[in-house]
Amino acid sequence: MSLCAENISDEEVMRLTKEIILSDPLTQIKNFSYCNDLIHKVYCTLRCELELLQDIADDPAVTEIMVNGPKDIFVERHGHIERASISFEDRDELQRIIQRLAARVGREINDMNPIVDARLSDGSRINAVNSNIAIDGPILTIRKFNQNRMTMEDLIRRGDITKDAAAFISSIVKARYNILVSGGTSSGKTTFLNILSDFIPKDERLIVIEDSAELQIRNHENLVRMESKLANAQGKGEVSIKDLIKSSLRMRPDRVIVGEVRGIEVIDMIAAMSTGHDGSLSTGHANSARGMIRRLETMYLSGNDYPIDAVRGQISEAIEYVIHLQRDADGNRRVVEVSEFLGYENDQPILKAIFKFNEGKGLCRTENKITRTDKLARIGLQCLCDEPSGKA
Repeated sequence: MSLCAENISDEEVMRLTKEIILSDPLTQIKNFSYCNDLIHKVYCTLRCELELLQDIADDPAVTEIMVNGPKDIFVERHGHIERASISFEDRDELQRIIQRLAARVGREINDMNPIVDARLSDGSRINAVNSNIAIDGPILTIRKFNQNRMTMEDLIRRGDITKDAAAFISSIVKARYNILVSGGTSSGKTTFLNILSDFIPKDERLIVIEDSAELQIRNHENLVRMESKLANAQGKGEVSIKDLIKSSLRMRPDRVIVGEVRGIEVIDMIAAMSTGHDGSLSTGHANSARGMIRRLETMYLSGNDYPIDAVRGQISEAIEYVIHLQRDADGNRRVVEVSEFLGYENDQPILKAIFKFNEGKGLCRTENKITRTDKLARIGLQCLCDEPSGKA
């Protein structure tokens, strides 16, 4: 009888594992701690998705697991990185776990395909690098996602955003402005995109496109979710983000939500935003709101040899607001800027900050007036366009 069989309960697997290990003459001469550790390790190998790493992954305080070879395992806990107390026996054990994780989502990692991106059953994202290009052994990085989905009220309570800024952001989502969320690695872009989706009217049809399914869009019945697919070992079957965006425009979407733009798919995303799919949302890596606009230009030009003026014209038609997030040295993630994008002047992006982070005060309303008032006025929120009283 296989202990991996699905019709055997976890309790029964644990009982049988203990029985087999404790009856072995070789383990009977070992101390209790050794036997207990061995039982736990065997059980995790048989029944836990992450095997040896499962206990760490189950810790709600851990947001990232970084395996830099079999002996060097680090975790991010409460925003701080620390070394874990566990390690793998050798490279082969770590490599086997990585191969099993990839196989569960229909992907493979080997010398011919040395890098894999995938997701676990709980939605966590994994990146793995094979030992033929990782000098110190296979590398595995796991980005966990909070199962208790955050809301805008949670961000306000934590001081990551002010009530005024939250109200304004919810209004520009409802008014169907095209919004780009920018920020560095682990700045909370995916979490914030989830929160933005809460303000989309429930009767709208949403098409969600991701490289690896992470978003948790809720309370929308008319929802289509699509995920890109890598080519197989024969180089066939690839479905890119670009392909999915193109297809989505034939699905009668009210809004298109792209988890992240990082390449030539930006061309199709911008085309969608500027051709009748108002209120579309996406995220991108950048160190500032202005840097995000520059990155859009670079990504656009990487896919087509268009004149830069034409590219900038397309971007100006599509993007209306950039919301920039930042992760500080203490691990806190917060909104630091909400800017209206107004095109270009003398080849420079014009970004008018409506809210700006002020140390000690939080995200404050600036003295800048809103220029793009039409959509807010359309839903009866002309009052937001009046001259603000606050200062950044």
